[in-house]
Amino acid sequence: MTNDTSLREVRACDLPVFFEQQLDPDATRMAAFPARARVEFMAHWAKIMADETNILKTIAFREKVAGNIGCWEGSGERRVGYWLGKEYWGKGIASAALAQFLGQVEIRPLHARVVKTNVASIRVLQKCGFAISGEDAFRDRAGHPSAELIMILGSVS
Repeated sequence: MTNDTSLREVRACDLPVFFEQQLDPDATRMAAFPARARVEFMAHWAKIMADETNILKTIAFREKVAGNIGCWEGSGERRVGYWLGKEYWGKGIASAALAQFLGQVEIRPLHARVVKTNVASIRVLQKCGFAISGEDAFRDRAGHPSAELIMILGSVS
């Protein structure tokens, strides 16, 4: 199934799909990131799309919008993150998309932060060469305490 996964530039018409995907309660729980209201969500995407240092891609599966993946600067690190619509989970799409993305983005090291209980995402990152480098505690946007793994691809000099 992963042969049907591709990456392309984010288009304005993708944003309503991304918005709906981030509303899923299972996804927000796994990511420890509460859904944004439509206005807040669209403003966030307008801001990140305007920042030319960000690398943003739409994940397409059989030419349908399955999610998004990106790379940005955060706390002095280049970070990578992705979001996949729930209907696309468990099909190898996230692993295929991340592998393709890492082939296109040569920046190293890359950092990823993933909630400790998000076993599927940890597995995706490990398949693509990320190694656990530490743990951190944080409060999500709703103020709830959580724990995350810090994962790195490439050496930190």
